[in-house]
Amino acid sequence: MKKEDDKYMAAATVGEKGQIVIPKKVREMMDIKPGDTLILLVDKKKGIGIPPKNSVADIIGAIMNKEESQDE
Repeated sequence: MKKEDDKYMAAATVGEKGQIVIPKKVREMMDIKPGDTLILLVDKKKGIGIPPKNSVADIIGAIMNKEESQDE
């Protein structure tokens, strides 16, 4: 069973420049620090996903392997 601290829901408002503020609780949960680069995965039907920092290498590897498979 997951701990209560594993999930959280919050709202963020988009500013005039298209910026959002990630709530402090979310930044703490995901270990997001000032200067970090976040990867946004976008699907018009499914929405926007921001994967955890430590999974980005796995995601890129999966994408690269998929592209190599399609080239064959």
